[in-house]
Amino acid sequence: MTILHTDRLTLRLPRLADWDAYRDFYTSDASLAVGGPHTLKHAWTLFASDAGHWSLHGFGWFMLEDASGVVGSCGIHHPPRHADVEIGWNVFAPGRGKGYATEAARAVLDWAQTILGEQRIVSYIGTDNAPSRRVAEKLGARDTGLAPDHNAACTIWQHSGAPL
Repeated sequence: MTILHTDRLTLRLPRLADWDAYRDFYTSDASLAVGGPHTLKHAWTLFASDAGHWSLHGFGWFMLEDASGVVGSCGIHHPPRHADVEIGWNVFAPGRGKGYATEAARAVLDWAQTILGEQRIVSYIGTDNAPSRRVAEKLGARDTGLAPDHNAACTIWQHSGAPL
């Protein structure tokens, strides 16, 4: 089982005990940047998809834990509708404003390079999602323009270390 550690976080695979924190985020207005708020049924589908991605692809979303408990999620996934692997991050209310998204995403990108090699890694970020754009910039990603195949106004951010 894959577990990553940073100075302040443990990144581990999702487990059923994470559902309450995940549900609270995805069914609230805090999830607007990721298409929310979602219905309870859709939040469960997302949770099960994040957990199942590991079995299907050997990589996926991690849950983020600090000393207080679950504070978010971050990981890579490859939805069939996209040509590229995507890295994403969500920080739940208790972890906001602490730099956890950047810290976790750096660890995930480093890890992803070892399992994916030179495969292109992108982030799809809503044009109105300033916090995620700042995280992408801190990670050294480059805005390559609007995502033509996305259901919302998103730009594609190319992460360094993979071919453009």
